[in-house]
Amino acid sequence: MTRDTEAEPIELLTFKLADQKYALEITSVREIRGSTHATPLPQSPACMKGVINLRGTVLPVIDLGERLGLPPSAHNDRSVIIVVALEDRLTGLLVDAVSDIVTLATDDLRPPPTMSKSSKSMVTALAVIEDKMVRVLDLTATLDDMERPAA
Repeated sequence: MTRDTEAEPIELLTFKLADQKYALEITSVREIRGSTHATPLPQSPACMKGVINLRGTVLPVIDLGERLGLPPSAHNDRSVIIVVALEDRLTGLLVDAVSDIVTLATDDLRPPPTMSKSSKSMVTALAVIEDKMVRVLDLTATLDDMERPAA
């Protein structure tokens, strides 16, 4: 089967969590900043580390590894906060390290296996980059049911 048009390119920001590679669409990323201490909020989900002041905006910070159910990792000087925008809200995602920005054809992305019809997967696609499987996260599914404080 031949195609008349080329596959649409997609840019992804890749990062590490618990020695595994993940990615987000670059269009949702607003900035990357060094990890900083977050002020905890009472009765927040366990993966929410608290809030930080981002140039006058109260920014919730979520430990993305914990949110995804990965084993806890010790954050270090390579840990960063990826500031993402979902609808009209900004959220900080604490990750172990940022790897790279890659451009792939949408044909290079594969759907994840369906495990359950009732659960919405946080992984929207899989890709192989440099012989490593990379999980592309669905930001909406990842943050949708989080109780985020109003900024």
